[in-house]
Amino acid sequence: MQKPKLISLVLLRKLLTAAIFSIAFVALFSVPHIVPSSKDHKFNDKFPTRESNLRSQEEHTPRSQANTTVILTKNLQSWTQELAPPHLSKTLLHTSKLNGSKRDSNYEKLWKPPSNRGFLPCTKPTPNYTAPVESRGYLLVHTNGGLNQMRSGICDMVAVARILNATLVIPELDKRSFWQDTSNFSDVFDEEHFIDSLANDVKIVKNLPNELVNETRMVKQFISWSGMDYYENEIASLWEEYQVIRASKSDSRLANNHLPPDIQKLRCRACYEALRFSPHIEQIGKLLVERMRSLGPYIALHLRYEKDMLAFSGCTHDLSLDEAEELRIIRENTSYWKVKDIDPVEQRSRGFCPLTPKEVGIFLTALGYPSNTPIYIASGEIYGGESHMAELRSRYPLLMSKEKLASVEELEPFLNHASQMAALDYIVSIESDVFIQSYSGNMARAVEGHRRFLGRGRSISPDRKALVRLFDKLDQGTMTEGKKLSYRIIDLHRRRLGSPRKRKGPISGTKGMDRFRSEETFYANPLPDCLCRTEPSLQNISHIAQ
Repeated sequence: MQKPKLISLVLLRKLLTAAIFSIAFVALFSVPHIVPSSKDHKFNDKFPTRESNLRSQEEHTPRSQANTTVILTKNLQSWTQELAPPHLSKTLLHTSKLNGSKRDSNYEKLWKPPSNRGFLPCTKPTPNYTAPVESRGYLLVHTNGGLNQMRSGICDMVAVARILNATLVIPELDKRSFWQDTSNFSDVFDEEHFIDSLANDVKIVKNLPNELVNETRMVKQFISWSGMDYYENEIASLWEEYQVIRASKSDSRLANNHLPPDIQKLRCRACYEALRFSPHIEQIGKLLVERMRSLGPYIALHLRYEKDMLAFSGCTHDLSLDEAEELRIIRENTSYWKVKDIDPVEQRSRGFCPLTPKEVGIFLTALGYPSNTPIYIASGEIYGGESHMAELRSRYPLLMSKEKLASVEELEPFLNHASQMAALDYIVSIESDVFIQSYSGNMARAVEGHRRFLGRGRSISPDRKALVRLFDKLDQGTMTEGKKLSYRIIDLHRRRLGSPRKRKGPISGTKGMDRFRSEETFYANPLPDCLCRTEPSLQNISHIAQ
């Protein structure tokens, strides 16, 4: 009798063990897990925000599963600490309370994206568009300027190669400008993707054929803001004598307006689809975005307050006499900067100077952003360092940058490569909840245009000319910070939030090159050429698909 009882006890124990294991297994996989990966998305993909994930959980999860959201939050905090470099972990823990800010009453006022008014990207060629015809020759391109000036120039040259029926050789990046960056095209951009994506538009090769390397070539600086006639007539005729034409500059070589629809759409396909950053840049860029998102909704601030910008523009407001003199000497000694004698007071009064860090702080406070708002500083080295950043930091202590978000080891491959470092800033800026520029330079225009194309969050463009008058009143004591100033600044910027609108033409009365120069640039606002308004039913379908 003892033996059968012993066997029964053993079987019962095994059954209980199996049951416990099954319950534990089911419980384990019923808890949502978020596993961060640097390879899941390209930066063009919309990253779901931490707040939207939590809000979605709250809206679609029964109350009986409320503890699941708590566990999810803990998992996110744990993931954040593991993902972030050691010097950032304490900051992330301390600021976890910010994560509810998107659900408070200020969300509509501060963070809600402007309506896309039914506009969606439409870059597909027209039915009459054909594959590239037989090439007439090779187009070499020497890009010039910083990252975003080179980006727009490359995209223009893709369109020029199409107009000329030319084979485009992978462009050479600028290595001689202020930034002295030795990066090649493949260091900054995904070369294979660029070639493959444009295969139906333009033939692109990595190098000239060996038999043409020593061939006599025509070196030409194409005329700025030129249209189809210039390229089809004056430049195309050069193929009769040369097999290789070298464009010595690439910036602003193509008109903003009055080009065929297929050429305009090609520029957008080149800029927003083909010209993808290299995998190692996108990987670290995504990590930076994830780390900013862990702090809550964030602002990307393009703080154009570097030494070269201030020297070039002649802007010296709030600088010491020694600093102003240093900038004057830099401007005087930079041969390719044509304007040497600049009146800094007049320059600022006309709105031609970047906002100072102090002025940015006043601006953000007046807009209503609380002091615990995470702000990503997208810029190079700030002139004067902490001495000029102190007042902004006193208002907004959570000033982050790629150097603070990433470890030394993670950033090491990008150091001494200004274009690659700028690419990281570009990615974090594109994905931000709010993008704010302190000056309308090449990066600010490129980011604003890209965000318009993608339909991203707010892109606030400060009215610098109007703001300077208000800031001067503060300095003179005729106005104080408070509700009155806040109302004035908010009212000034109600229609400067980056919502879709038609690209602005030239300023009335301007002529010649000034007329083209006064136009809003194509890459700052690709509407109407590359954005189409959809019917309401199609909008709903698109929203559901997303």
